[in-house]
Amino acid sequence: MELEYVTEWFKCGEMDFLTAEHLLTLHPQPLEIICYHCQQAAEKYLKGYLVFEDKTEPPKTHDLVLLKIECMKSVGRFDDISRACEVLTRYGVQPRYPNEMEITENDMQKALEYVRQIRDFEPLMELRRNV
Repeated sequence: MELEYVTEWFKCGEMDFLTAEHLLTLHPQPLEIICYHCQQAAEKYLKGYLVFEDKTEPPKTHDLVLLKIECMKSVGRFDDISRACEVLTRYGVQPRYPNEMEITENDMQKALEYVRQIRDFEPLMELRRNV
């Protein structure tokens, strides 16, 4: 795959990340949507890494744990973001539908913390700087 395609994945992830941060300024804060954008950003960062490493389309999944496992095939250190992937995965689908899950302000703060952890994870950050 061309580097432009990798860059597009990271740009899309960054848009979701910035959207989540922008939504913090609303009152009341849309907790579910913020968590959803955190999951989406993390998913796109991981898929960008996979596109770079595998040179193919990434798996069509919202499961960050599965994406992390795929990433670990090239760099074992992805275990460092295991907890972040586990927590954020739950926000990939359910928050988009009414009454599917109750999300608290603490959940939202954790989601933001975890997406920042994935965004700043060294293998991903290094790749983002170089594409």
